[in-house]
Amino acid sequence: MPTDATPDPHTDPLAFGQRMQILRTRRGMSRPVMAGLLGMSPSWVKQVERGEIGMPRLPIVLRIAEVLRVRDLSDLTGDQSAPVELFVGPGHSRLPAVRDAVNALTLDGDREAPSTEHLAARLARAWAARHRSANHREILGELLPDLIRDAQLAVRQSDSAASRRAAQAVLSEVYSLSQFFIAYQPDGALLWRVAERGMVAAQESEDPHAIGVAAWLAAQAHRDTGPDHFDAADAMAMEALSHLNRFLPDANDRVRAIAGALQFEVGYTAARRGETGAAWGWWDKAKATARSLPADYYHPVTSFSQAIIGAHAVTVAVELRAGGESVRQAVAADTAAIPSRPRLARHRIEEARAYHLDGQAETALATLEKAHQAAPETIKYNGYARRIVLEEAESKYPARRRRAAALADQLGLLAA
Repeated sequence: MPTDATPDPHTDPLAFGQRMQILRTRRGMSRPVMAGLLGMSPSWVKQVERGEIGMPRLPIVLRIAEVLRVRDLSDLTGDQSAPVELFVGPGHSRLPAVRDAVNALTLDGDREAPSTEHLAARLARAWAARHRSANHREILGELLPDLIRDAQLAVRQSDSAASRRAAQAVLSEVYSLSQFFIAYQPDGALLWRVAERGMVAAQESEDPHAIGVAAWLAAQAHRDTGPDHFDAADAMAMEALSHLNRFLPDANDRVRAIAGALQFEVGYTAARRGETGAAWGWWDKAKATARSLPADYYHPVTSFSQAIIGAHAVTVAVELRAGGESVRQAVAADTAAIPSRPRLARHRIEEARAYHLDGQAETALATLEKAHQAAPETIKYNGYARRIVLEEAESKYPARRRRAAALADQLGLLAA
């Protein structure tokens, strides 16, 4: 092995600081950038990495794990005896069935494919069921295997160019729905495979809405991979917006909504970079697009709507690490107008991040309890919620520890 190869933090008993440096370097993150995200000085980061300062207390360790997008806490601490996955939730019991449907080779067989109209109606019912359900992954896990196989078969059996494009549009959205089930589960390769297939199907369909949705999800996947993929996330969103612009003057509500969702994604990535002006500038563009939609419109895939813009403002402020502003936006947001239970739970988690960032730990835990009431499967798979709960389980205040421990038990974080 070359002597200048980057060591693997799993193979040798490396110190905490060495692991932190390796993982930071792999993310392509500089010490000053990491220090800024942690609220520490670059010299502090350097001292930790050199072993001049020992492993910090758990709250700081959890913040480091969030900044570095460490999926398993033991990758950072070196303690393999009790691994804790932070940004990947537990594998759902229906994940193998969905994986098998994605991986299957669907040829003609001995049955006729459903019509694209029938598939589109089933897909619409699946989206509606997801928004209504507290345990939305259970619902999707039950519906997806047959939907995936039937949509693949519809493409295979298309007998004209027009019918094939229509079938590809439905198949693309089925893959989009699949990504909501697969995300934050322990199969990153499957998530990327579905994202890529969704994009291919969307391009084959030539449907602007399908292309926009596929790009929206792909941009998120790139951004969540880490800072070194932020440029790819922006490129995906910007190219899709450029494509959609030609359709916008005469576009229907759902095409305008996906354009607005993409505008917000660019702002979200800017916020992750710490670019305040760009982040709020793109949020303003998304807000203007939302105002062009009917007041009661709600996009079934992205949740983009007038109702969601306030929730998006909380996310921007939180990602910019602006505690006071994020709380102000959280107070201003109209949660009663969010009709989707999983999206409401996601917003509650963002509110909890705002309160926690502002030093209001009790309010953050109370808000996470509301998220759990709205949709337990959303908070169970959310790394930010898990990090806050674990951090507060180490609080010096007994009442707060008990409250956090109860939530940790509900999320399965205390399992042996």
